[in-house]
Amino acid sequence: MARRARSPRPDRDGGAPADRLLAMVMALAGEVSVLRERLDTIERLAAAKGVFSAADIDAYEPDEAALDARDRWRAGFLDRVLRIVRAGEETDEAYAEIVREISMEGENAPRR
Repeated sequence: MARRARSPRPDRDGGAPADRLLAMVMALAGEVSVLRERLDTIERLAAAKGVFSAADIDAYEPDEAALDARDRWRAGFLDRVLRIVRAGEETDEAYAEIVREISMEGENAPRR
């Protein structure tokens, strides 16, 4: 019985599709990280000042205007995250520019 697999070694780098997926995941991770830090700041300030509680947040039901605003934000967010997928149809330079933009967005995010 052979002690080694005879098939070719897997591509550990994954190539361009894996790079695009990683860039997309990292863009999403950056967005989530900034959002979480800002939410934590708001909740701590609200609790310290007695403005509202976590229970108030849980009980909140948005009106139509809030739902519409959230839908618009979500569409933009998904566009930013998924644009890296569309880059597969573009040139390598266009892809590199998108990666630079994502990197700059993360660097310019407010720190709390």
